[in-house]
Amino acid sequence: MTDKKLTWRQLVLIASLIFGMFFGAGNLIFPVQLGQMSGGNWLLATLGFLVTGTVVPFLAMLAVSVTRSQSVYDVARPVGHWFGLTFLVAIHLTIGPFFGTPRTAATAFSMGVAPFISPKYQGVGMLVFSALFFGLAYFLTVKQAGLTKWVGKYLNPLFLGLLFVVLLMALFMPMGNTAQSVSTAYQSNAGFQGVLDGYNTMDGIALLALAVSVVYAVKGLGFRDSQVPKVLAKAGLLSVVAEAVLYTMLVLLGVSSLGQFKAAANGGDAFAQIVAHYAGNFGTALTGVVVTLAVFTTAMGLFVSFAQDLHLAFPKVSYLWFLRVIAFGSFVTANAGLTNIVAWSVPVLMLLYPFALVLILLSLTAKYFNHSPLVYRSVVGFVALPAMLDALASSPFMSSQLAQQVVNGYHQFVPFSALGFGWVVPAVVGAVGSLAVLATSTVFKKQSVTAGVE
Repeated sequence: MTDKKLTWRQLVLIASLIFGMFFGAGNLIFPVQLGQMSGGNWLLATLGFLVTGTVVPFLAMLAVSVTRSQSVYDVARPVGHWFGLTFLVAIHLTIGPFFGTPRTAATAFSMGVAPFISPKYQGVGMLVFSALFFGLAYFLTVKQAGLTKWVGKYLNPLFLGLLFVVLLMALFMPMGNTAQSVSTAYQSNAGFQGVLDGYNTMDGIALLALAVSVVYAVKGLGFRDSQVPKVLAKAGLLSVVAEAVLYTMLVLLGVSSLGQFKAAANGGDAFAQIVAHYAGNFGTALTGVVVTLAVFTTAMGLFVSFAQDLHLAFPKVSYLWFLRVIAFGSFVTANAGLTNIVAWSVPVLMLLYPFALVLILLSLTAKYFNHSPLVYRSVVGFVALPAMLDALASSPFMSSQLAQQVVNGYHQFVPFSALGFGWVVPAVVGAVGSLAVLATSTVFKKQSVTAGVE
């Protein structure tokens, strides 16, 4: 059978789907804040940010495509069945009903609805808004095939169109130049600080989970299984390039805004100020529409990925049932006080991200060590303890004197640990050690075979 040819229109459609599913409100407002903080050193900071904000998510897409994974479980399975299952559930609960999807509705409400209603009705307003938000997301994702139509073809282009209007006004009517003041963190090493900022977006984890939805969409367009990795790689690259361009424009928007405003407390406030500056009283409403569209596409992607992956892991439970779980769970969490779980979500993500990064790299290089489970298990094993300590360092437990002593010792003796990268050196040690064992074992086997022949 002849492989189906990928048309330019299909490539753009799939790339738009990828872009729309993980480019949410955080990705919209964080580069603006980066621009305000980095000021005149924006270029180095942006280059650093793009490394972990775009390259890592793209590598996650490639990891899913080259391993032909149907879920996060397949990426982690070489370590062991139970690790793969645990990793899958942990990721989806974290970016799903425990934190990720509730944040989408909370962000949309705070920036698009809350400014227009009285403070005493905020609770009721959030209840109604989140019910409509998650109800619509559920309705549009009941049929998996509808994802490409709604996200890739309609919602994402509309969001980009509204954002383009803002960026166009900023281009022709800049608020200031790029020679702006630089905050302390970006004065001596802006590039490295940018890398850390991009690392904290956690898009690498999200793309490991969301990529499976794109695989389904690609198959739905009539491509064979053998074609999916190449199509996914091409579309992913196009999406990442577009994201990098948009990130750079948003950073410049933040830098130039310092000509009119002081650096805001967060990127959301900064973005709202900028839009209001250009659009007057209409600005707040426009911001609400842009942000709501951005986070809604992300919520849809998280819904489908959660239901698909968990249904594959637990086939006796239907896709529809898991979809109901994330819809209802997200609704409850969003209204139970999202700020109360933020303190716990950060350490959970700090625990998961090192595992995600090493699994991405192992998946991309597996052919060079013959997909040996020993290498997978060794690297993941060496990463486990520093990942736990990084999580501890970011947790509320740091108020304990014992926790402070443990973390201080960890930061003192393990390279890069004070920056949140304490897992890097142990991962290298685990990889080198296991590869040395494999090489020694191979040599020993060859010698044994030679001796037997003689």
